[in-house]
Amino acid sequence: MEINTEKPTVEHLDQDSFVNSALANLSRRDFTHCRHVGSVIAFDGYIVKVSSLPCIVGSLCSIENEAGASVTGEVVRIDEDNIDIVPHDNTFAIAIGDKAILLEVSQKVAVGSELLGRVIDGLGNPLDQLAAPACEAKLSLNGTSINPFKRNPINEVLDVGIRNINANLTIGRGQRIGIVAGSGVGKSVLLSMISKSTNADIVVIALIGERGRELASFTSKVLASHSRDKVVVVAVPADRSPLLRIQGAKRATAVAEHFRNEGKNVLLIMDSLTRVAHAQREVGLALGEQPTSRGYPPSVISLLPNLIERTGASSENEGTITAIYTILADGDDVTSDPVVDTARAILDGHIVLSRELAQQGIYPAIDVNQSVSRLMTDIVDPEVVKSSQVLRKYISKYNENRDLILMGGYVQGQDPDLDQAMQLWPSIMEFLQQEDEEECDFPKSVEQLKNLVGVAQ
Repeated sequence: MEINTEKPTVEHLDQDSFVNSALANLSRRDFTHCRHVGSVIAFDGYIVKVSSLPCIVGSLCSIENEAGASVTGEVVRIDEDNIDIVPHDNTFAIAIGDKAILLEVSQKVAVGSELLGRVIDGLGNPLDQLAAPACEAKLSLNGTSINPFKRNPINEVLDVGIRNINANLTIGRGQRIGIVAGSGVGKSVLLSMISKSTNADIVVIALIGERGRELASFTSKVLASHSRDKVVVVAVPADRSPLLRIQGAKRATAVAEHFRNEGKNVLLIMDSLTRVAHAQREVGLALGEQPTSRGYPPSVISLLPNLIERTGASSENEGTITAIYTILADGDDVTSDPVVDTARAILDGHIVLSRELAQQGIYPAIDVNQSVSRLMTDIVDPEVVKSSQVLRKYISKYNENRDLILMGGYVQGQDPDLDQAMQLWPSIMEFLQQEDEEECDFPKSVEQLKNLVGVAQ
């Protein structure tokens, strides 16, 4: 379309009238069919360099080749003359001279109840072989910041259906908590149990960088349960581009924000935050950022809090986003991994899964003494906190003297707490374990904890 740029003369309009007239004229024009088009001048297999395309960092673009095929991508850097775009599909063939078309200056996410029971990818495309969700509402992909002083307080318990978590690591509605573990210790099973048993109104599950087989298996189990009508799954397999994995995490968070804005209590489960960090590391290093600890560039350290702080309680209504993030600990080291350290500093608690417990066949393999919920004391009765402290003491006492006990070197009567721990140990082990299909609500969990340690209080 053609746009008349002829300016009226001062003879006809004074300065104020001219400005008002120009603004009114612009507001009446239809820019739907206007396109900003640039040209590909370089491509190294990862970063597409484009000239003559006005945009901002985060803009959505399309790269179109001579055959008419296209791939979307995101602007990740702007310099004086050119911009850098990372394609969402790293297998697409791009040549010098291909067109780059600006699609969206600020990326939006289609959200709505139509997403319930559906599986979508990082771009919102359906993965469940059904028609695309017909969502009319849209939110910013990057979210909006909330004044921390205006957030509603966290004072209600979120029931996750896991006895050990409910009683010893109680989670509040709006709390952000991490599940820290190495590979193969039962994270996926625990997440599946939580998603099926929780009393949250809506469950948004982000599966980022997982194996394709595990994506299909996990999703089918969750959606086959009675909770299907309140679940949204955003899945981005490990073989997708790193930018698409980051997009998946942001999209899932935006979906959760939508339901929170409607006053819902939302549970956001993201598996895993570490793979989001890995994706950002790939992008950052490709852009020339200087690596720091374990090769992570500074952009990773900024991405994680930006993503996490979008969750939590609302400031405008009673809606909340309770977020559970899995964090992979390389070599089961939960003390020196930079992603673990960064996440633990931001989150409101962490649950550590123990390989030793998993090898003993104890599931969920939660190491109670290494785990903490920072808000538990604010949302449960003091007697529950006391009972949990007593249980932690017994577990610590027994584990410290386990080898001595097994060798028969301990004589009862020397330590009353250890004597009590030894007496209750079979019951403690029974309390800590839970079958996949077993559900234990919060009141029942607290009652069982009190009955377990009540004789010693």
